[in-house]
Amino acid sequence: MNATSPPASTDPAASQQSIYDEGMAVRRQVLGDAHVDRANAGIDDFTDEFQNMITRYAWGSIWTRPGLPRATRSAITLTAMIAHGHWEEFAMHVRAALTNGMTRAEIKEVLLHSAIYCGVPAANSGFKIAQGVFATIDNENPVEGAQ
Repeated sequence: MNATSPPASTDPAASQQSIYDEGMAVRRQVLGDAHVDRANAGIDDFTDEFQNMITRYAWGSIWTRPGLPRATRSAITLTAMIAHGHWEEFAMHVRAALTNGMTRAEIKEVLLHSAIYCGVPAANSGFKIAQGVFATIDNENPVEGAQ
């Protein structure tokens, strides 16, 4: 470092890039390279800032925090998806929850708990979607399936 350049930690652009890079690493670990590559393949001038924001804020600023294990973050995320009826995102996060160490039995418990706090119809939809995700996983890799 010379006298005219600030340390990297105070450089906002370097800081934002670091948050983005860390977020992208976590995003890939949790969602898988194939999902992230598909999301990034659709980036254009209209969506680039949105994808950048998701990577920095959700994955780089929240999912990287040390205060909760990833499995707990997944349980919270599943509940939020159920509560708001974000079913496409829910399916994606069922798979991510398994990647983050949740078991199918724990996902079932999240769904049962959500039936009380988010509503039975929402939990019913969640069960159907989770079953579909589990079936897809079982078909992709029958050996690892039924965990």
